[in-house]
Formats: sequence, structure tokens, C-alpha cells
Amino acid sequence: MIILVMGVSGSGKTTIGQKLAETLNFQFRDADEFHSDENIRKMANNIPLTDEDRQPWLEKMQAAIDRWLQEKQNVVLTCSGLKEKYRQMLWRDSEQMELVYLKGSFELIEERMKKRQDHFMKANLLKSQFEDLEEPIVGIWVDISQTPAEIVQEIKKVLN
Repeated sequence: MIILVMGVSGSGKTTIGQKLAETLNFQFRDADEFHSDENIRKMANNIPLTDEDRQPWLEKMQAAIDRWLQEKQNVVLTCSGLKEKYRQMLWRDSEQMELVYLKGSFELIEERMKKRQDHFMKANLLKSQFEDLEEPIVGIWVDISQTPAEIVQEIKKVLN
């Protein structure tokens, strides 16, 4: 099974994804691993990515998801997945995939991002993330104002 944990930068994808993977005994992978050095440089320099910038990144994740499904691996993959067309590129099989959307207010996420250190994505790019965000119609929606442990428990309840 592949669990795709999505949300804007700063919504807690990595924290929740790692904790969820650990409790389910799944592998954990972060979409940032699939970004080119050029994309990371752009984001570090406060330049929002375009759809063209994201295309090779999405294709790399798409290939990884295909491989994981073929090999019957259980993986929690965190990915912003801001637009429906990005999620559709990654989506393969509703029987073997689940979408988790970490939802939070701009103010809450901005506050969290300002406290982060050593991350290439800066708080001033958050506005562009919210502008690009197309909330999913299906999937598990989770309010991120809860603690990470409560969020993981909520996700696990829905998955069972």
C-alpha cells in the first residue's frame, strides 16, 4: 500500500509521514528526495516552482510509485500534491493507495514555518503554496492543529 500524505509546505508532512510510517511499519519517503538541485536552489532563493519545474519531479515519483506497487512495498510518501493534476499523475490504484490531506490555516502554518531552521522552503513562499492549492475531493482530511500523535491516531482509525 502507498499512503500519499499531502499538504502545503509547513503542514507537517514529514513529521506525520515519519510517525505514521513508523507505527504502520511502512517505509518512509519524502518527495523532496525527488527534486532536482535546481528546484531546491529556486525554492531556497524564494522563487516559486512552475508546472514545468515540477514535471520531472512528478515523473520521478510516478516511477517510484509504480515500482513500489509492483514490488508490493508499503510506503508512506509525503508530497505537497498541491494541484489535482499532480495527484492524478501520482495516483495509480485506489485499492492500493490512500490520500491523506493535512489541512491547516495560513496563520498556523506560517507560524510553524517561521520556527523552522535549516529547510530550503522559506515562510515567504507559503502564499504561493496556498494560491496553488486545490484541496482534494477524496481522501482523509486531518486538522493539523492537533498534536502529531493525535493526527497519526486519527489517520490510523480511518485506515483500519
